[in-house]
Amino acid sequence: MSRILLDLNNSIFQQDLFVLPKTEALAVLKTFRKISQLTWEQLYKDQGLKWELIRSKQGKNGEKLYSLRITQKCRAIVLREDDYLRFLSLHSDHDSAY
Repeated sequence: MSRILLDLNNSIFQQDLFVLPKTEALAVLKTFRKISQLTWEQLYKDQGLKWELIRSKQGKNGEKLYSLRITQKCRAIVLREDDYLRFLSLHSDHDSAY
């Protein structure tokens, strides 16, 4: 099984990331490191990351969007595209991810 490849190039995601306080940004990087060492099956089952389908939203082309716990304070909206986990946005307020 191949490891997950991270796509952090979305401009909205980058804007969200770059305004995080230093301690929160370091926690986000630690989670990226963890995710990059997982397979998809491991990601889906990881209780700390809490991979969840967002039923109320879709991607630009109708793709399924997912929510992922990045830190205790922060969730990300992501989509899976082949081996890539594409990060679309970060949300400090967990409820705003939905």
